[in-house]
Amino acid sequence: MLEFFKKKQSSPTKTESEKRIKDFQEIYNDYNTEESIEQSSRCSQCGIPYCQIHCPLNNNIPDWLKYIAEDRLEEAYEISSATNAFPEVCGRVCPQDRLCEGNCVVEKAGFGSITIGSLEKHITETAWNNGWIKPITSDKNQNQKVAIIGSGPAGLAAATYLIEYGYEVEVFEKNDRIGGLMIYGIPNFKLDKSVVIRRSDWLKESGVIFHTNCEVGKDLSFEDLEKKFDAILISTGVYKARSLDLNTEKVSNSIPALEYLIESNKVGLGDKPSLNSHLSAKNKKVIVIGGGDTAMDCVRTAVRQEASEVICLYRRNKENMPGSAREVTNAEQEGVKFKWLSVPSKIVQQNEIASSLVYKVAELGEVDESGRRSPVDTGIEETLKSDLIIEALGFQPENINEKFNTNLNLTGWGTIKVDFNKFQTSNPKIFAAGDIVRGASLVVWAIHDGREVAKTIKQFLENKKIKKAS
Repeated sequence: MLEFFKKKQSSPTKTESEKRIKDFQEIYNDYNTEESIEQSSRCSQCGIPYCQIHCPLNNNIPDWLKYIAEDRLEEAYEISSATNAFPEVCGRVCPQDRLCEGNCVVEKAGFGSITIGSLEKHITETAWNNGWIKPITSDKNQNQKVAIIGSGPAGLAAATYLIEYGYEVEVFEKNDRIGGLMIYGIPNFKLDKSVVIRRSDWLKESGVIFHTNCEVGKDLSFEDLEKKFDAILISTGVYKARSLDLNTEKVSNSIPALEYLIESNKVGLGDKPSLNSHLSAKNKKVIVIGGGDTAMDCVRTAVRQEASEVICLYRRNKENMPGSAREVTNAEQEGVKFKWLSVPSKIVQQNEIASSLVYKVAELGEVDESGRRSPVDTGIEETLKSDLIIEALGFQPENINEKFNTNLNLTGWGTIKVDFNKFQTSNPKIFAAGDIVRGASLVVWAIHDGREVAKTIKQFLENKKIKKAS
């Protein structure tokens, strides 16, 4: 250990931008064994593991780094997977620069962080390749059934642990594929769909029953689920797009980010392209509005669809962007232009087609409730011509009570109100986790919630069994 004095940080090789924009393949390669040993040996094994503290899953990162450095990769994977249901996903999509790596002591000392995400991906892929990851075979049979609505990271994580606890688990997914935003929202160049399919197939082999093309509240009533199952978990995520509020509902070429990304991912999975020509960026001047990871997914997708120009508008500066700095760098390398301190104010349209976007030039003012400096209008306006406008302004929840014909307590934001210690709703039998509880957030937080809600569902069902026996 303490090799960071001698050995420099070295990330896995990355496909050159000129080549990678021609397809949707993952851009980062994997370490070989020697490289993984060298990079993990740079860990200082500090007394206070800030990497672990700043990981939502509280992954025991220093320990599995130590095992990698000792070429004990199977044990490293066992430690990594003990707290994380999907380390291969987190290794690829977590904004490590904002979490574990950004708080690494070696990074703070100026030596470059330990490449935690890449190492996590490496040990998990090694585990898959060597057959170390076996289907779950629980010797417990609780004779109790749990229904999970939604197959995103929260739902699948919960299913993983509940199956391990010995419960019968059935997952109800309204789409035709398992994975939620991991399959339809995140582009292949960040998370290849084979990774998600491999994990969902593993869950099937472990005994999880999946019902696809089954929308609760439409194809199946929530009341029927309550009658059939001992507990229900709602993990539907949040999909309703936030709008620009610029009267764009009648503008056909101004579209929500998720609609655009879903179409691209479906085509990548082999589905026929939509008849809606505005869902493709080919040969178009594209403007993406937003500064989060979804905005970066959109601009980088547009580049690969051979847009003639891709511009990202963000109302603050680069330093105040909410998304991953690494993703911004990747976008810049791929030819995306950024216009900082730009606040959209008007869409110029002709025959329900947006021809240009007017934006106000801003400057940074005082720090607001988000902890970032807020934009202040300078009185200057500029105009950009556009063929396609993609709105990546975040997501909000659907009306769950209306959708499911339930009467659960909701927050002022429209998310499901739960006791965060238990993830239990106002109906004791019903639990909720992931974005439908905390709002649009990171995949790693959804996995965390899935893990924790599985524990509380287990406790609830055990108490239920005790009461029934007495």
